Amino acid sequence: QIVVTQSEVKSVQPGQTISMDGKVDTVVLKNEQGTVSKRRYFVSWYSQKPEEAPRLLVYYTNEKNSGIPSRFSGSGQGNSLDFSLTISDAQLEDAGDYYCMSTHKISDNWVFTQ
Repeated sequence: QIVVTQSEVKSVQPGQTISMDGKVDTVVLKNEQGTVSKRRYFVSWYSQKPEEAPRLLVYYTNEKNSGIPSRFSGSGQGNSLDFSLTISDAQLEDAGDYYCMSTHKISDNWVFTQ
């Protein structure tokens, strides 16, 4: 089971920098021989406004989606469970809900959180 925990609601003024966290928590997975499977973790970040579809901001932890302003940046290490999304020089249009989705690879299988 994979659980993603995000930081609480935050308030920011236009022009300020805000960072939000996503922490991945998972059980240790072992194969039939009892060996821990090799894993690498990634996250995607989405924003959503009321009555609109989610908008993909960042994928593979730090790759910005096409058309996303440079003020958005993602960070984290594949062997870590802690990730963050930072908005520099926040704008009023950035207001909304933000979601973190974990993606990790166990051996040769990709696993996604809902």
